[in-house]
Amino acid sequence: MASIDAISRNLMLDSLKEYAKRRIPYDLVRELDEKNEFPEDILKEMYDHNILGLHLLMIPAEYGGVSGGTFDIYRVCEQLARIDLGIATGVFATFLGTDPLNVGGTEEQKEKWLTRIAKENLLVAYGATEPDAGSDLVNLRTRAEHVVKNGKIAGYRITGNKQWISNGGVADLYTILAMAPGGPSWFLVERNTEGFSPNKHEDKHGIRLSNTAGLSLDNVYVPAENLIGMEEGKGLLQAQAVFGYTRLMVAAFGLGAGTEALEQAVRYSQQRIQAGTPLSEKQGYTHKLIVPNACRLEAARSYIEETAHKLDSGDHGLQTEGAIAKYTATEGGNRMAEDAIQALGGYGYTRDFPVEKIKRDVKITCIYEGTSEIMEMTIYRGRWQEHLKTRGRYYMDQADRLDELHAQKPGVGAHAAALALRALSAVMEECRVQKLTRHQHVTFKLGRLIADAEVAACFARAAAADKYSETVRFEAPAWQAMARVFARETALRTAVEGLALVLGAADAAGTLADALNLDSIQAEQKGQVADMDLVAQKLKQTFKAK
Repeated sequence: MASIDAISRNLMLDSLKEYAKRRIPYDLVRELDEKNEFPEDILKEMYDHNILGLHLLMIPAEYGGVSGGTFDIYRVCEQLARIDLGIATGVFATFLGTDPLNVGGTEEQKEKWLTRIAKENLLVAYGATEPDAGSDLVNLRTRAEHVVKNGKIAGYRITGNKQWISNGGVADLYTILAMAPGGPSWFLVERNTEGFSPNKHEDKHGIRLSNTAGLSLDNVYVPAENLIGMEEGKGLLQAQAVFGYTRLMVAAFGLGAGTEALEQAVRYSQQRIQAGTPLSEKQGYTHKLIVPNACRLEAARSYIEETAHKLDSGDHGLQTEGAIAKYTATEGGNRMAEDAIQALGGYGYTRDFPVEKIKRDVKITCIYEGTSEIMEMTIYRGRWQEHLKTRGRYYMDQADRLDELHAQKPGVGAHAAALALRALSAVMEECRVQKLTRHQHVTFKLGRLIADAEVAACFARAAAADKYSETVRFEAPAWQAMARVFARETALRTAVEGLALVLGAADAAGTLADALNLDSIQAEQKGQVADMDLVAQKLKQTFKAK
């Protein structure tokens, strides 16, 4: 994908922060949240070319956009989530709604529709999910029937229902997935088309500043040229082609919301005095509620950025990588928000403090664009095939490379990450030998263990880099300590939970206990508390109380 330069990207981020500070203060966010009100005027302003023009990121320059790359859009999505995840979802819905066009549209369709979206600041919605099918796009019930004139297909009549559509009640343009005679296909439907009607705005637990509504399509006519790609049956392929990318953006939402909750908790801990000293000085507070979450979020960031750079360099698909990024960042953000409420005590449970709302909002990131359970299954399926194809060498080879990295830079967690990958490989091989993947529980748990081990390896690589990403706010000693903390925990969890998983599904664990190398994993835990002390101190210095 194309991308903008770092100076332009940072100017856009600074403009977004300044706009939010001026136009979207927390008091307004809280008021709109209580009213369950979508701020359409704010979204329209954010699309205005003279204010922010955020929607232009997704549109190629030749159609009036700015050709933002994956890394650019991830940065913007993270910042939007820190402002308000409901508003972020509204912007993301337009990004998502243009994907079928960007991926599968003809040149003429892109010229017509993307130019209109850019010029007219259109809100767009992505109409895939259905009431009974959920994320199972294969079982579509919405139908698109041919309208034939003079022996040629002149158009389509679309009938069906969609559910949980972001921007569903407010969009100007919809991309609708329906089952045509030739197979699942995407269609462009404009808001005021006869027979098309949005349903009520849902009264949701969180992201209440986003509009979420079902759609009813009753014999809706669209001309043949509104079939995206002008060929039936390409819909699922077009949807799957961007899963790696779109799930990366939801990962950015989890990261942004979690980071905001983290900063709220760290700042509070410096002001709250308990038994004569601030909470920020107490290990029972920092090492339970703060440090592990901070390390997981930074690990997720490293994986998001590695995947974003791969996509921007021309790699395609990356569905497994997108699933790992989404799973790690959204589960990590959700856990951080949960622990932030605990960290603030009674204050955290009130709506006067933002963490209560962050927790309600961030939970949706574990659900939309594929639930965490779908992510676990996607991760397992992708990497299980790699394990089989390489006869068990897939993770062993990666571990060998991490050991080489450890020899060059011994302080970045590479050795612990290598131990995690070798333990993971041993668990997967034992599951293969004993045919344990017939148990769905085993496959889901493997998905989680795979995600953690891959992210630990990625974090070690990032911590070993000669030049850190522009997003890293910590000096090398602290960031490397974070990588070590996460890698050690991952290695221990992979071995212990992997062994328990096999024992729980089989009569015996064979030689797995020896293959896990538990002695080395236990020895690697040395220095964990000291590293957590360092991370806690650096977090306090980085996020000083206001």
